[in-house]
Amino acid sequence: MKIKWNRVNRKIHYWGAVICALPILVVLISGVLLLLKKEFEWVQPPTIKTQSRTSELQFEQILAVAKTVEEAGISSWQDIKRLDVRPNKGVIKIQANNQWEIQLDYASGEILHVAYRRSDFIESLHDGSFFHDFAKLGLFLPAAIILLFLWITGMYLFLLPYLAKNKVAKSKSKL
Repeated sequence: MKIKWNRVNRKIHYWGAVICALPILVVLISGVLLLLKKEFEWVQPPTIKTQSRTSELQFEQILAVAKTVEEAGISSWQDIKRLDVRPNKGVIKIQANNQWEIQLDYASGEILHVAYRRSDFIESLHDGSFFHDFAKLGLFLPAAIILLFLWITGMYLFLLPYLAKNKVAKSKSKL
């Protein structure tokens, strides 16, 4: 019994596309947003640059300033997810656990900008970890592998007519 690869290939495409449609849609949309995160404040607040290049700020001073921002809901270090110090840009970014970001002047500790940061949430959607660790490895990874097979079989389907023409041309040249 001869295997009809074209039929198998089309069935792989048909069912593979159905199986991975939703996870791939989530990955595509979130990927586009992540690619554009520096372009849209809605995704990630722009980094405010200052002329400050040296700082005498102590951690306790940074925490005291962060506590003054109501939206961030910071009362202790446990409420802070990340502290991003960028001396070359003259800014300190404080990211609260609730995704609010506070940007401080590197030298003075003055609040430069306060905004909600969505890029980490979008990234967790992108890799599937937002849903559950099982979704990341049990749904998004298989969808990525299926997409790889769809790409391989799609390239085969794309090249098939050219391969067939080449085969016909070679058989005619031998005559």
